Amino acid sequence: MSQEVLRIENLSFAYPNSKLLYDNFSLHVKVGEVVAILGASGSGKSTLFELIAGNLKAKSGTIHAMKLSQIFQDPYTSFHPTYTIVNQISDVAPLHDLHQLCDALDLDTEVLAQKPHQLSGGQLQRCSILRALLMKPALILADEPTSALDNITGLHVMQLLMQFLDRIGILLITHDKDLASWCSDRMIELKETK
Repeated sequence: MSQEVLRIENLSFAYPNSKLLYDNFSLHVKVGEVVAILGASGSGKSTLFELIAGNLKAKSGTIHAMKLSQIFQDPYTSFHPTYTIVNQISDVAPLHDLHQLCDALDLDTEVLAQKPHQLSGGQLQRCSILRALLMKPALILADEPTSALDNITGLHVMQLLMQFLDRIGILLITHDKDLASWCSDRMIELKETK
């Protein structure tokens, strides 16, 4: 039986002076699973990630997450513009498996010596995945990881990420129902609060 990497039980949350975004929401994610969270802007997708990461406090309920790392929507804003990629990765993760993971991600190690603006969106998003994996997480929170990429590159990035499901679970935020139905074990659609 696969290890559980995320357990959310009876989560309730609202921003001040707003209606509940979550009311008794529960979710479980195991190693080997991709769970997709879909919904319109304002439905609480990114808020859920903030709650799981501990950046927001729930009104009630519990969140138990094993070690996590994040892949952000826009790879250009997730790296500092004036430092090399390898310096930024080494600030948050050991580089023991760097070459092996670069091979798996189809990423030339020479690009790591460059600054973010010198790379394509696809290269930089693969660097984001590399950084996330080098942190040795049990859970990856992937927030629209393909939205800044063309369809072919986006599909390739998701295929690369999914080859690590033997050791991680993935919680994926996406607007793309086709992508979600292709890659996920379960889809949860959040309704916009009125």
